[in-house]
Amino acid sequence: MHLIEKIQAHAQKGHADVVGIRRHLHMYPELSFEEQETAAYIAARLTEWGIPFTSGWAGHGLVAVLQGSGPGPTVALRADLDALPITEANEVDYRSRNPGVMHACGHDVHSASLLGALRILWSLQSEWKGTVRAIFQPAEEKHPGGASLLIKEGVLENPRPSAIFGQHVLPTMPAGKVGFREGVCMASADELYLTIEGKGGHGAMPHLTRDPIAITSTLINALQQIVSRNANPISPSVLTFGRIWSDGGATNVIPDKVHLEGTFRALDETWREEAHRLLTSVCTGVAQSMGATCHLEIRKGYPTLISDVETTRRARSWAEAYLGRDAVEELDIRMGAEDFAYYSQVMPACFYRLGTGNTAAGITSGLHTPRFDVDETALEIGSGLMAWMAMAQLSEQIAE
Repeated sequence: MHLIEKIQAHAQKGHADVVGIRRHLHMYPELSFEEQETAAYIAARLTEWGIPFTSGWAGHGLVAVLQGSGPGPTVALRADLDALPITEANEVDYRSRNPGVMHACGHDVHSASLLGALRILWSLQSEWKGTVRAIFQPAEEKHPGGASLLIKEGVLENPRPSAIFGQHVLPTMPAGKVGFREGVCMASADELYLTIEGKGGHGAMPHLTRDPIAITSTLINALQQIVSRNANPISPSVLTFGRIWSDGGATNVIPDKVHLEGTFRALDETWREEAHRLLTSVCTGVAQSMGATCHLEIRKGYPTLISDVETTRRARSWAEAYLGRDAVEELDIRMGAEDFAYYSQVMPACFYRLGTGNTAAGITSGLHTPRFDVDETALEIGSGLMAWMAMAQLSEQIAE
């Protein structure tokens, strides 16, 4: 029996258990940096299977280390643990038991798939050489991102993996398919916090004020031109303000201050830094020209996510061998952000998508929504393909 067939057989045999793991994690979601029970559950499964691990990474992270039948290179696999502050609307047996918290981004699928992959690798230990380092990472959903903290703590050292692979669910792709993209595939994400301070007064006497609401409207338009007239149009950028409010004010009262909150996203790190400079300059200049002041705080978030070209090209070929060419798709660039990007900035990385949608079954809701769910047949691919890619990466590194 070919190695792929052995992996597929183990993935099929273990599918029900992986689904059970996913449902348990889904029922008991925990927010970023609060994943204590999630980590304890994963630790219990690793202990049950005899897979060594260390805990306490960036709070509640775990790192499992599995040795093959002989010495060789190291490959890293990553899953995330945290959930979102969303109240689940699905009427299913495994709906969230924790009020106001939900696995609405598929991290339960990611962790269950990685556990399933480790069990396959453990069962087929005689078939591969080297080391698999499985990273169960906390706090993907909250700055500064668990990935950045784990890297600082040395998760990619001693020895350094030859590559790292990360999997993410994609509800717009049907279960049974996976997707890859070489190079830049997700945006950086920075948070913007502005305070525009003018001089308030009576709404009937605006000439005696420095109206921060009027100034803010001008400022928003000016800031949008940073993207429309300074960014290279072939490299997408996004500037969005999602929240605006004033200190006081009424139908006939002009307030003293207005506050804005938004996000800036880019696909080029050099342009990202230049845009930060321009944002600061425009905020200061427009406000001063209209007799006001503007304080801008830029909270720098996740960097651009880059799937290493050679690593991703190999991974795609492995996926085609495992699933068939028709089941592997090319992904579009996404302006969403992912803290897996931190890994991609410091080593060869491949971030791929696992199709989890099923239109016929009504499983179509998007990520970060109260009715998000997955077609659980995808978990068989989620665990099997990850195990296969780890073995393939190690085998090719040894051959080189």
